[in-house]
Amino acid sequence: MITARNTGVRVAAATGLAVATLGGAPLTALPAQGTASDDAPLRRAQALLREVGLVDTHNDLPWVLRLDPTHPMDLTARDLRARGAGDTDLPKLRDGGVGTQFWSVYVPSDLSPLNAMRAQLEQIDLTRRLIARYPRDLGFAASTADIRRVRASGRIASLLGIEGGHVIANSLGALRAYYDLGVRYMTLTHFHSTDWADAATELPRHGGLTPFGREVVREMNRLGMLVDISHVSPAAMSAVLDVTEAPVIFSHSSARALTDHVRNVPDSILQRMARNGGVVQVNFVTVFVSEPLRRWSEALIPRLQRATSDSAAERLLREWVATHGPMPRATLKDVADHVEHIRRVAGVDHVGIGADFYGATGPMNVVEGIEDVSRYPALFAELIRRGWSDADLRKLAGGNVLRVFAEAERVAARLQRTREPSTATIEALDGAKSPATPPGGH
Repeated sequence: MITARNTGVRVAAATGLAVATLGGAPLTALPAQGTASDDAPLRRAQALLREVGLVDTHNDLPWVLRLDPTHPMDLTARDLRARGAGDTDLPKLRDGGVGTQFWSVYVPSDLSPLNAMRAQLEQIDLTRRLIARYPRDLGFAASTADIRRVRASGRIASLLGIEGGHVIANSLGALRAYYDLGVRYMTLTHFHSTDWADAATELPRHGGLTPFGREVVREMNRLGMLVDISHVSPAAMSAVLDVTEAPVIFSHSSARALTDHVRNVPDSILQRMARNGGVVQVNFVTVFVSEPLRRWSEALIPRLQRATSDSAAERLLREWVATHGPMPRATLKDVADHVEHIRRVAGVDHVGIGADFYGATGPMNVVEGIEDVSRYPALFAELIRRGWSDADLRKLAGGNVLRVFAEAERVAARLQRTREPSTATIEALDGAKSPATPPGGH
């Protein structure tokens, strides 16, 4: 996820994973993508995804469009029906067998509450306009019934997911308003903790969730909004699992046992996901899936953030390679390893795909073999070679997360018969002022 522009460097991931551009120029050219071999596993994977339609729960195309350097937020400036250089467009989505896409309506977590809410409404508006602009290919969806209807028409069902609870500004009324605008999951934090939930990438402030944070989860259950615990601390993960009445999701996370990144899911939580009935949607961000790359780049990233020119960044990279050796690559097999680990620990009913494509380029930022959304069949072909059955692949492709969504709808229908919308406030439950400015806000 792109989170900042510091001296021209786009920065991503909790360690500050640098997108391979400085001022828009590539630091390292991505090797040309070769034509995939026409082997039996690949043909089987392509046929299966055409049949079931992959459900991906996290793609940041709306933020990429917002940050377009020449035409920010202008949807007329780019025709997504044409195959382009980016990682996401309509031809690539079709090639990848994508049938349902949750579009991330991300805004940075270091904004003031007012600016965060304004940017959030703009991103929801931008994404709704994006979906409406391509009615032959995309169809807005806000329920499992909508997904079935849109998919039956041959279009890609398109849903909205908020990435960071900072945008509700400590207001359950705002949460309900976002639901009414079509948002169907909310990640409780982004890189900064909120006033009521701890992020994985900051020192803990709340021991997981505050009483108001628990009320946020309960109200999301009542609404039928999926509770997303990507980005939160392990203590917050546990607290959510303690209080939720519906299955939860990790919309874009991988396995910490394989890559020791704070954004990944510990095995203790994977075991609880099986009991909860939820699903972990595997992320493709390179430092989340490759432990060698995570270690190699961890101390490099802050230095790249301070670079003030392309030439300075290039020099830093050359010096780093000279002293630390060549950069390791994150590969398709690394991603498959994370999928298989989650299946082993949580079970095959609790794993899916939330790739988190965000417009990045270059070997530091793009998984070799899954460079864009057209390449999902390559991952499924790898799993076929590892012995996965079609039944299990259908679960991974979307059966699991659609089951979770349907169960969240059933829980909401039950709760709405007995529970009124919550009028709780953070002042009453936590004794806090509302809204507070998160660290780094302005």
